Amino acid sequence: MKRITLLLFALLSICTKSFAQSEHVIGPVERKITDSICASVNKLDLSKINTQEQAVAAYTQCVGDHIDLLNDLATERNVDMADEVAMKKVGIDLAFNLYKMKCEKFMKLSTLMAMKSMDKGVSLEQVTTGAFKRIDNKGFNYIVIKDAEGNEKSFLWLRQFPGSEKFTNGVSQYAGKKIKIGWQEIEVYLPQAKGYYKVKEITSLDVQ
Repeated sequence: MKRITLLLFALLSICTKSFAQSEHVIGPVERKITDSICASVNKLDLSKINTQEQAVAAYTQCVGDHIDLLNDLATERNVDMADEVAMKKVGIDLAFNLYKMKCEKFMKLSTLMAMKSMDKGVSLEQVTTGAFKRIDNKGFNYIVIKDAEGNEKSFLWLRQFPGSEKFTNGVSQYAGKKIKIGWQEIEVYLPQAKGYYKVKEITSLDVQ
């Protein structure tokens, strides 16, 4: 468990700083464990993961499922499993591998793990209404609407929400239609921008 905790600490360090690192040669065991962790992460039901704590626990389990490969990786990298500095570097490399391969759910899970504190006692949901324009893909999906003043507003589709099923099989039929979006402001780490930004996460959507 301590070994997994070291890898997790390395991932959180990346989430709160940046994904920049020196390149290294990926060996066959490292490739295998990266692919295996990605497969485990992609099996997660992210609609049931709503807090940083839940995201951390989910990722820890995904790594723990492949502890045998972790031992083999330490051998391949010629590091001692008890060496905290060396194992932290291994954890950084694994997380960066997952990022570089664009492991779909890892990208979203790492964002959840990097969430800063939110008010858990009071609903922060707000509502914006406008005409549906399009969905932008910037690592995550953003639903874009045009408000009454003609301004475009973008909302992050991070997790499943009431009404999300309407947009999973094409959106052309909703072009120009009035939609009401419930959202809450959260602060997340965006890898592409290498920093924390406030975004409007969709909590509900209704086509009117």
